[in-house]
Amino acid sequence: MAKAKVAVNGYGTIGKRVADAVRAQDDMEVVGISKTKPNYEAAVAHQMGYDIYCPAENIGAFEKAGMPAAGSIEEMLEKSDLVVDCTPGGVGEKNKPMYEKIGLKAIWQGGESHPIAGFSFNAASNYEEAVGRDLTRVVSCNTTGLCRVITPIDRKLGIKKVRAAITRRAVDPNDIKKGPVNAIVLHPVKIPSHHGPDVQSVLSHINITTTALVVPTTLMHLHTVNMDVNTDCTAEDVKEIFSSQSRIRFIGDGITSTAEIIEVARDIGRPRNDMWENCVWTESITVTEKEIYFFMAIHQESITIPENVDAIRAMMELESDGMKSIEKTNKSLGM
Repeated sequence: MAKAKVAVNGYGTIGKRVADAVRAQDDMEVVGISKTKPNYEAAVAHQMGYDIYCPAENIGAFEKAGMPAAGSIEEMLEKSDLVVDCTPGGVGEKNKPMYEKIGLKAIWQGGESHPIAGFSFNAASNYEEAVGRDLTRVVSCNTTGLCRVITPIDRKLGIKKVRAAITRRAVDPNDIKKGPVNAIVLHPVKIPSHHGPDVQSVLSHINITTTALVVPTTLMHLHTVNMDVNTDCTAEDVKEIFSSQSRIRFIGDGITSTAEIIEVARDIGRPRNDMWENCVWTESITVTEKEIYFFMAIHQESITIPENVDAIRAMMELESDGMKSIEKTNKSLGM
């Protein structure tokens, strides 16, 4: 079978990771990546050997900067079977007519709302429903993390309700636009936060309420999760369920912070210190009268990357079995 030809529209925090992940697959290839300006990220993409596409009016600027563009964004799309839109939230909505005009399959990120595709994706939860689809939205980092733990617990024990308090990082490590932060910010003040309804865009039957606040860190998010389940269980039962999930990683050995998790990612040689898995503190898993409690950390820069690869594979009908796709993606990334 011919490789799926994938365009990556936007080469920032998510786009550069998606491009590298697609390049690591044996059933898909990167046609090119897009940048609007010849900045340092474009220079890195050029050094990495990616064909760079840009707005037609900026081709001269790329030439002048010593990184000749391969063509316009429209030309990149014409060469592709599917586009992964990794542009900033809100921009993807504006790009949709461009994709529809040429009948191109498209994936958006969690910064866009559910109606953009009419289908929100999480590999462990609804892979089979994505097979052959033309439009898909991969949910945000926090929603991805929640779906990964909710789905296996619901399937094994049945969930009555979920309550999750999310402590969010303020900005990504390279984001200097917002400047230093010295506050704990309610995000939002209103309850619930958007994360609960976003989980329901994937798992419509789940009763979930979430809250969120922002703290001055750039490394990861941290969730305090409570699940009320239908079936009697023990902490060991929950650990067994989570251990069956390849994208849930147990955290222990005296680790009590997100900083130490990122240090683990460095020590095991992960690219860009990425931690693609949910990081669940084993010791925190507690069960009291059918209520499950635990802490987990979410690496916002990377957790959705394997989901994007699986979404491509489903939409392009390269694999109909979600578990097989997850296994293939994990192996290719070194998970």
